[in-house]
Amino acid sequence: MLLYDADGLKIRAHLQAGLNGVAEQNLFWNFADSFAPSSDYNPRKQWLEGYIKPGISFNNDLNERLHLYGKASAVASGTLGIDAYDTGNTGRITLEEAYLGVRTEMSAGTSLDFSYGPREYKVGTGMLIANGGNSGFERGALKFGPRKAWKSAAIAKLSYDGFNATGFYLQPNELPDSSSNTQFLGTELRYNWGTESFAGITYGHVVKSNSAYPKAAPDGIGAPSILPDAREGLNFINAYAIGKPLPNIIENLIAGGEYAYEWNDQINLSAWAGRVYIGYNFTDAVWSPELAVAYQTFSGDDPHTSRLERFDPLFYEGNPSSWSTGSKSSMVFINSNVSAYLVSLRVKPTERDALTLRYAHIRANELLSPIQFGQGTRVETNDGVPNPIAGVTSHHLSDDVFLEYNRVLNSHTYLTVGFSVSFPGSGIDSMINGKAPIWTGGFANVVVNF
Repeated sequence: MLLYDADGLKIRAHLQAGLNGVAEQNLFWNFADSFAPSSDYNPRKQWLEGYIKPGISFNNDLNERLHLYGKASAVASGTLGIDAYDTGNTGRITLEEAYLGVRTEMSAGTSLDFSYGPREYKVGTGMLIANGGNSGFERGALKFGPRKAWKSAAIAKLSYDGFNATGFYLQPNELPDSSSNTQFLGTELRYNWGTESFAGITYGHVVKSNSAYPKAAPDGIGAPSILPDAREGLNFINAYAIGKPLPNIIENLIAGGEYAYEWNDQINLSAWAGRVYIGYNFTDAVWSPELAVAYQTFSGDDPHTSRLERFDPLFYEGNPSSWSTGSKSSMVFINSNVSAYLVSLRVKPTERDALTLRYAHIRANELLSPIQFGQGTRVETNDGVPNPIAGVTSHHLSDDVFLEYNRVLNSHTYLTVGFSVSFPGSGIDSMINGKAPIWTGGFANVVVNF
């Protein structure tokens, strides 16, 4: 929304708002009945959540080569009713973005850009660095997750034609009651050869954090140990490439691959993750179907070694079209010690309507090893000897199916309706020593964006 445009100065107002109704049944496959029977947790939930995000931005052309810019915004969010994590009837107003930047055109095709302050920022495809803000719990709007900006961000970028070299410092905007106080530095080299084709490599180092890591018990027998402040000192490298590999031969084919490696000599950590992806858009067929298949995997801690192999997903972009592992299952399993085969099919009956069907077959990489923080720690008896164990004893975790309908009501208003089902696998069943129920849920929301 353009408010002012004169003498090289442009001022715009921004407004985003959403309202979302959610219903869930057999939440978390009714784990509470087995692991927290005294909690009185209700696995059937219905709640209403919403948010509003107003903002204002400016861009000032001081001359042909020097430009100043900035943005300020806030988020007011809340939940009416009790959500999936047993929190509700609450909400908060928080600062979202408040950054200033300067950009200079050094020569034709070459520019230098620097900004500082809370802002959104994503590296690569969002495998490790994307979601800088937390919602849900006392802030409300759990499903929407309207907060994306980092609490503190310093970003310097040198661009030359399609090449970008970026250095960054980031600190996430976490929930006050569960903040990890993580701060990290990094650099990214990236090349863009088309609007949807790019490749790059990122290196990062966590300079400060009090985030703990779980470590599997030797041979998986016993409760996991917790390593305090284990994220501090973490190093990571992330290489990625995605785009059209044969634009002159198969124009509508998109393929990609990604790999990440993490290490921390202070705690003897060595972990890895990766993904391969291929998709095709049948533009000449009825409803222009888009079919994509992918496989993604994140290492878990091998209980038979003294080294820690648990992958830390850091601040990944966790939505079904990006890096979430499943629809329902992504609420339980973060991207650590899991792998998934993913298939999606999207059709567009009209220019304003789209239907997307997603399927995920999800597995644990390491047995008797934490998938989250010692999830499923319990006592099992082998040869008459009771032993505490964690993780799962069978690789198959779940099969998730998610059907989503999107409707563009007008140029600023969007309707989304979704229904998802998670069928528990033998791994989930092994945690409760029985047959877990099918977890179902749905939502309907409207988002307005100016």
